[in-house]
Amino acid sequence: MTKIKIVTDSTCDIDASILQELGVTVVPLSININGKSYLDGVDLTKKEFAHMLVTSDDLPKSSQPPVGEFVRVYEELLSEPETHVLSIHMTSAMSGTVASAQMAADEFGGKVTVVDSRFISIALSFQVTRAAELANKGKNLEAILSELEDIRSKTSLYIVVDTLDYLAKGGRIGKGKALLGSLLKIKPIASLQDGSYTPVATKRSQKQVLEFLTDTFTKETEAKEIKHVGVAHIEAETFSEQVLDRLRKVRQHFSSSILETSPIISTHTGPGAIALMYYTN
Repeated sequence: MTKIKIVTDSTCDIDASILQELGVTVVPLSININGKSYLDGVDLTKKEFAHMLVTSDDLPKSSQPPVGEFVRVYEELLSEPETHVLSIHMTSAMSGTVASAQMAADEFGGKVTVVDSRFISIALSFQVTRAAELANKGKNLEAILSELEDIRSKTSLYIVVDTLDYLAKGGRIGKGKALLGSLLKIKPIASLQDGSYTPVATKRSQKQVLEFLTDTFTKETEAKEIKHVGVAHIEAETFSEQVLDRLRKVRQHFSSSILETSPIISTHTGPGAIALMYYTN
């Protein structure tokens, strides 16, 4: 029987102990800041990066793992007989990671399958952890891929940015628009539609953001089983807790998590940003 090995990247926001327990291999992205390159989650902690992000004059630049690193990882995992690698990664609309993984996979004659999760952070972890659970139960590749497709179709992700400065630095909006938005204290809300950053609303206060997220969550989860709710943030733990508290007034029984997100994602959002993610059955 073919054994399925799971690979992902460092934007998955999964605790190291869980990754080890599930047997998931992580290929880190890299980030360049102040002229020095770091491996995400290896050379730089999230807290260290948050401080550097605020104090650095230039916007840090992230890079997908090189093809050669994927080749090395796949080669090592495939050294065991009767093995297939399932490599699940952050949305291709925001990174070249999927492309690098696919280029490496092409060298292994069909023994590696690459999946574009179309999500990031905890929403990516929904797919990675479930794939690992199924693989450890001996499920075949077709069954795992089918379940991942189902999870993708039932996952929601909303990103709330506290400052427009980092969207402007990253070229997602113009500097003039960022300045005007800052003066008006606009907090843009976006979703990932088909994996792409898609603006859906603008609010002027955290109270309005809470109301929008609560109303959206209520409509999207009505009469459905909530599998998990996650909030990822950068320097916004208190607001993240407020979001979860508000959602629990609507739907009391669901598992949840709050965590500080990876530097790769923080680079494009800046401090104070949160992402609300959930999926249903």
